Amino acid sequence: MTNIKSYSKKVLEHFRNPHNFGKIKNPSGVGEVGNIICGDVMFLYIKVLKNKKKEEIIKDIKFETYGCAAAIATSSAITDLVKGKPVQEALKINKEDILKTLRGLPPIKIHCSLLAVDALKEAIYDFFIKRRGKIPKNLISIHEKNKKERDIVEEKRKKWAKA
Repeated sequence: MTNIKSYSKKVLEHFRNPHNFGKIKNPSGVGEVGNIICGDVMFLYIKVLKNKKKEEIIKDIKFETYGCAAAIATSSAITDLVKGKPVQEALKINKEDILKTLRGLPPIKIHCSLLAVDALKEAIYDFFIKRRGKIPKNLISIHEKNKKERDIVEEKRKKWAKA
């Protein structure tokens, strides 16, 4: 179990006062991810609009996370990192960006930053599917990995429900 003292002030700030918490009505894309081991679940909602230059911009982003302080903090941090950015730029966000924003995480909690990145990529993937646009190959492979993990979690849930 992680001691609250092992979190940076920035992590605790995002945990206690998360930014962009909630749902978006009629989102352009929704990302849902979970971790089999810790049980954290994240939902990330994006609203994409075109700016004056005709670039697709993440105009709004919100999250709902069921998990530990690190999971909530990483969800909050990723919304700050991508809000107002072009979709193509948001796709470049990685766990190091989140860790830098939060000024680190305890080693046992670094997987939470990966969850936040995966939730963002899933939301963008969903956006591409809904608008029937060409999906970048690396995004397809990330989606397939996330889908396999979701299928494993769902299978375990079904077995548990039967027991």
